[in-house]
Amino acid sequence: MRLAHVDVGEGPVVLLLHGEPTWSYLWRKVIPPLLEAGFRCVAPDLPGFGRSDKPLDPAWYSFDNHTASIASLLDDLDLSDVTLVMHDWGGPIGLRLATIERPDRVSRLVLMDTGIFTGEQTMSEEWLRFRAFVAAHPDVPIPPLIRGGSKKPLAPEVLAAYEAPFPTEASKAGVRRFPELIPLTPDGPGAATGREVLQRLIRDRRPALLLWADADPVLPLEPFGRQMQRVLAMADELTVIRDAGHYLQEDQGDLVGRTIAAWLAGVAH
Repeated sequence: MRLAHVDVGEGPVVLLLHGEPTWSYLWRKVIPPLLEAGFRCVAPDLPGFGRSDKPLDPAWYSFDNHTASIASLLDDLDLSDVTLVMHDWGGPIGLRLATIERPDRVSRLVLMDTGIFTGEQTMSEEWLRFRAFVAAHPDVPIPPLIRGGSKKPLAPEVLAAYEAPFPTEASKAGVRRFPELIPLTPDGPGAATGREVLQRLIRDRRPALLLWADADPVLPLEPFGRQMQRVLAMADELTVIRDAGHYLQEDQGDLVGRTIAAWLAGVAH
């Protein structure tokens, strides 16, 4: 499995994990303030996304395989003392790494517009519509999803960049699978792992920063952001990113990068 990744800068490592249906391009506005502040930024494309390999068999795409792929990247690059930045599906994958698979490599957590899926969570109506839309459209149109999750208008070339990694219906197997991987019942696949991650995270005392868009239609601040705030006892507060949708990196990428850099400046390395 070839896992493409951006690796720029020198200094303490910030690992940025994207979600559905994006790729490392999502972080292009967030990375410059972190580089300016003296950090090394590593942003992989998850399997099935961006420039990474895209298995055609939908059954390949699982919580286990996604997590194992990023764990291998951590090991191959021998990354340590990592600040792990997670968005959307990057959250469940990254939090499993941070609490179960590679806790010794991760020192700080940054979460934004994501969730821990235990099968007991209530998903928003917008997310249920998204899941139904993907199921009904095998050739998932990427630009409408990005546009619908952003507060500000996006230039045609930006939307084209999100579509570029998926030239065929077959190449979108990973995109189609992600909604199916969220357990909707306590006995669903991945639910037990989600509960284990949740319990470990509740006891966790590593420094954490929680950012949330004020206008996320998929994972709204109320209740999803506030629920995550209650879980992250080590996070001082929830920082609301104003005038931003689910893809807050598009709407307020520079602000997100500067906010993370400022927080890291006050956290011991």
